Amino acid sequence: MAIYHMSAKVVSRGAGRSAVAASAYLSCSRMYNDYDGVQHDYTRKQGLIFQEVLLPPKASPEWKDREQLWNAVERAEKTKDSRLAREFVVALPIELPRKAQISLLRDFIQNNFVDMGMCADFAIHDTDGHNPHAHILLTVRPLETDGTWQYKTQKEYLCIRNGEEKGFTASEFKDAQTKGWEKQYPYKVGKKKVYMAPSAAQEHGYIRADKHPKSTRFGRQNPVSEQWNSEAQLREWRKAWADAVNHTLQEHQIDTRIDHRSFADQGRDEQPTIHEGYHARDMEKKGLISDRCEINRQIRKDNRLFRELKRQVEKLTKTVSENIHSVAKRLEQLRGTMIMIRYYLFHNRMQASSTREWISMITPVLKKYKAITKTIRTKQTEKKSLQAQKKKLSFLQPVQYYQISQKITTLTEDIEELLSQKERLICDNYFHNESEIKTSEIALKNQKDFLKKLDAQYDNLSDQLTENQKKYQEIKADVSPEKSAELFDARVDERDMIRDQVYQKLYATMGQKFDASLFHESVSDIDDRLGEDPEAFHDRTYQKRIAREMERRKEQPVRLKKKVHNHER
Repeated sequence: MAIYHMSAKVVSRGAGRSAVAASAYLSCSRMYNDYDGVQHDYTRKQGLIFQEVLLPPKASPEWKDREQLWNAVERAEKTKDSRLAREFVVALPIELPRKAQISLLRDFIQNNFVDMGMCADFAIHDTDGHNPHAHILLTVRPLETDGTWQYKTQKEYLCIRNGEEKGFTASEFKDAQTKGWEKQYPYKVGKKKVYMAPSAAQEHGYIRADKHPKSTRFGRQNPVSEQWNSEAQLREWRKAWADAVNHTLQEHQIDTRIDHRSFADQGRDEQPTIHEGYHARDMEKKGLISDRCEINRQIRKDNRLFRELKRQVEKLTKTVSENIHSVAKRLEQLRGTMIMIRYYLFHNRMQASSTREWISMITPVLKKYKAITKTIRTKQTEKKSLQAQKKKLSFLQPVQYYQISQKITTLTEDIEELLSQKERLICDNYFHNESEIKTSEIALKNQKDFLKKLDAQYDNLSDQLTENQKKYQEIKADVSPEKSAELFDARVDERDMIRDQVYQKLYATMGQKFDASLFHESVSDIDDRLGEDPEAFHDRTYQKRIAREMERRKEQPVRLKKKVHNHER
């Protein structure tokens, strides 16, 4: 089934990445980075289906070689935290044939990136045949007409004239200077530094503090780069990808469609799944249970229940003939839906409670573990420093030698005691080894994320319960008082069957986690919420059962009793 996925990232030196490495990865090739002298080899990576470089007309033809393209990008960026490239990863519709996937991707890149002046390096990966996706690497600097790189930002000087402050670039300042604008420099005014124009400073005899004029913090961004980096442009690209995919699916007469909007923007009450990632799926393949995959399984199960509840509510809201039996059925079905929601709310709180309990248990353990580990490292560092000092001492310094030896001995004892405390901490909390307690740090983060999901789900379910209760009360209020007794009898006939259906549905959904006592508690809670007397329903059910039994007996043929004759002997 086609899914929407488009992730956008920036390849930045500040994050320890390079554009050459990113290109080598997506093309599964070997490339040498002139900037840092590192060769990146991804020739053993599997799953490459297609790769290509698309260039705008202004770009140099030699950049068709991706190694030359990205080394040119690396040379153009001078700082250690430069933004080198923009990277997109998009999911391709698995329903489309391979040629259609390539054509779809190439047209999208040409229309949305290359036509805007970017150089695009892209490839399609599909390792197992079930996950076709594309990596797109784009340049972030616009090109001049001669094929050279434009600036991303320019220094913008804050100049002053008659008390008015305005920003100018270096080229703009030449013209502005003739109109009376002056740069502002820092001058020493008492113990402070104050920015002012040189002409004003000369009048007071102030001394300039340094040669750097006042400027804006981030400079003036290239308008083209500013557009490319904007959130509005990213939203346009996300929508354009959805439109392109849907158009291609329609051309191939495939009914499925994708949507770039979030569930909230689509008006869907379902919870979105979280990103699992390669490592989580790899753990699952090895038979291990990944926290992130487990969370997604729970979310999918919840969403199935949400969809079922929504279908029931929509079904109940359809116009039906307003007779007593249909009204009774609608009321009992609404009650059944509310019981399901109430059960799930109870289950949600139980999960949240156990999760909070685990978090509250593991948090102080991890805190203590980190504190002990940090103290051990500090003392080990101090011990190494003292040992180095001890080696430098000569035999003519016995006092210092003895003092340092004593300190080293004390530190050694402290370290041993701390190591012993760490071992006790691991054993007391049922960890097998130190690696498990480190793994629990990741588990703690995942459980906190899961708890947030549970809280959001609880709010969603609570809203649904309130909405269904409101509908229930509205339907019940529409029934005239004269028909209340007839409605009550009709509801008695429907109640047990619908309750059993709800029971079976919950049992099928929850499996071994189903709790019958929790179900009965949910039933009682809903009856209290609706202000109904369950005993009245039980009594009426019993009365109707007795009446049916009496009617059945009346319809049976009368059995003739055998006469017993006593014969005298």
